[in-house]
This record gives sequence, C-alpha cells and structure tokens, in this order.
Amino acid sequence: MTLSLPRTAALGAIAALTLSACGAAPDTASTTADGKNAATATSAADFGGLDALVKAAKKEGKLNAIALPRDWANYGALIDGFEKKYGIKIAVENPDGASQDEINAVTSRKGQDRAPDVLDLGSSFAISAAQQGLLAPYKVASFADIPSGQKDAQARWYNDYGGYISIGCDAKRVKSCPTTFADLLKPQYKGQVALNGNPTKSGSAFGGVWAAALANGGSFDDIQPGLDFFKKLKDNGNYTPVESTPATVEKGETPISIDWDYLNAGYADEFKSKGVDWKVAVPSDGQFSQFYSQAINKDAPHPATARLWQEYLYSAEGQNLWLKGYARPALMTAMEKAGTLDKTAAAKLPKVSGTPSFPTEAQQDKAKTVLGQGWAKAVSG
Repeated sequence: MTLSLPRTAALGAIAALTLSACGAAPDTASTTADGKNAATATSAADFGGLDALVKAAKKEGKLNAIALPRDWANYGALIDGFEKKYGIKIAVENPDGASQDEINAVTSRKGQDRAPDVLDLGSSFAISAAQQGLLAPYKVASFADIPSGQKDAQARWYNDYGGYISIGCDAKRVKSCPTTFADLLKPQYKGQVALNGNPTKSGSAFGGVWAAALANGGSFDDIQPGLDFFKKLKDNGNYTPVESTPATVEKGETPISIDWDYLNAGYADEFKSKGVDWKVAVPSDGQFSQFYSQAINKDAPHPATARLWQEYLYSAEGQNLWLKGYARPALMTAMEKAGTLDKTAAAKLPKVSGTPSFPTEAQQDKAKTVLGQGWAKAVSG
C-alpha cells in the first residue's frame, strides 16, 4: 500500500469517483412533494417512512463511499447486496484509505458533489468528526438495539462491527508463530512484525498499540506502555515499518501482522489457495476489542441514499454479511435474541474468552493525543 495509513489493502482494482470536482449536488431529488428534506431527516419516519426514503434515494441514483476495501469485513458483499437490492450504484474512492483520510475528504470537499456521503471510521476518529461538527444525526430503525455504550447520544455515529486485535502469522515462513505480545520481542522475529498502518491515522493500528499497552501494564487511561513496547520492538530490530497488507504478506515482507481478528481470519481463508498457511491468535496478554463506527456526512451530496445505506447496514441482512466476514456486528446480541443471527457464521468467529470492555470517549481522546505526540519518536531512527 502506498498510503501513509491504509484501513487495509484491497486486492482488486481501485475504483475512483468520476464526479465533477466542483459544484454542490442538486437537492431536488432529496426533497419530497410535501417539502421534507432528506438532508435534515433524523430518521426514516421523519422523512415519511422507508418507502419514501427508497424513492428519494433511487432518484439520487448513487452513493459516494470512501475507504471501503472489498476484502475488509466482507464489504464487497455488502456493496453488491445494496446495489442489487436498490439498483443504486456505490462509487468507492480510495478503498485503501485511512480513517483520517475520510475526515480530510469531508472537510476539503465541503459543498462538492464528489464529497463522501458516508463514513466508516475508527471509533476515536468518529468522535473527532462529531466534535468538529461534520456528522449528521440520524437514527436507523434498529438504533435502540445498539448498546448504549456504542453509540453517540445525538446519533451522529454508532458502532457497526468490530473484533479483537490479533496476531497473524505465515506458518510457512515463521518456524514458531507468536501468540502473545511477549512472544513478539523474541529475537527470532527480527524484521518480521508489522502493523496495518500508522496508529495516528488508522483505527486498526491504533488498536494494536492499545492492545500492546494492556499487555504491558497499561490501561484505557494509559496507552504509553504500548508506545514503549513498540519502541522496544523497534530497538531490538523486530519491528518493520512496512505496512502490512495481503500483498506484503504474500511477498513475505510482513510475515507477522498485528491486525483485527476478522481481517486476519479472512486472510487465512483467502491465502489457502495461494499456498500461504496463515495462523491467527488473539493474544491473551493484550485482549483489546473495538468497533468501527458508521456516520453520515452532514453535507452529503446524496443525503437520502446515505440514510438508506445506513438502514441497510443495520438490517439483519447487512449485519449478517459483516458476520460472514468474521466481524462481530453491533446488533449481534439483539439479533441472537430475535433469532435473526446467522449461527453458522457466528460459530466460525475466532475464539476469545471474557466480556469485552471499551474505552470511553475521554479515554480515546487522551490516547489519541499521546499517540500523536509520541508515535514517530517511538519508531524513528
């Protein structure tokens, strides 16, 4: 990957937006006959119901998405499913982009018809975007079923899917695969340990540093031990600055990758046909779980389609598609109770023990500040 911090690498060709670089999108398609505007609708009911939202979205005819690789948490199936269901084209720009790239696109393209309609952000970046006033409040039909700790009270963002930080390892290149953060410091792994990006810009790499902190005496209030760990990893020669992607794994450049378990588990399936024996372990000494968050650009050029996309993602169909990509959907508990959960897909999830806990908004803000100040120094030289 050539970006400073990828969400992850996509194996297919990059699909670029071909929209005009200037001029705001017309809003006539997003307004109903009785004057209701999708851009200000805070729920489907507020716009006149789901049928009205579908009609307006079909009139708009497209959705601008960004940083959604097809091989990330089964996004390819979600994109295809939405397009088939509604006949609306999704244009994905910069699929390998990072959470910060998404925010930058919103701010730099304000008022343009090529601005992103929707965002899929690491939770700390979703909080930041909300604080900047970039996100539109919108409650999907299943909003009440999203756990209270995983959504913004004003519905500007809410968790969509998540997982645990894991260690992926090419068992054909690495004689004995590491299963804990402590293992990663062993001299036998010199030049082999990589992150999926830069933690100051990427949610997955951010999670990797936080997991390392938990494994080394840190806490949700103290991510510094994670920085110290990676400095030690860099000093002993084990850390490689090459950002891990499926391509770098296949080439043998990043035989050990710290990444979300749903990505590593998905790669394990994908690599079988390519002769790579990819093992996945959730480290017991640094068990860190986090979700990504969905959000709508407050100035989305296709506001009805943006809201319809959210409704699709938080339907049983959408949530189960994430689950098939080894990601744990935000509505998993509610769907299990309702009997709508894909039990076969759920049984294939990487095994972990205990109940996950999540850092608060204040803790994420603090950790992001510490990383911003110390990451480059920790791994430079």
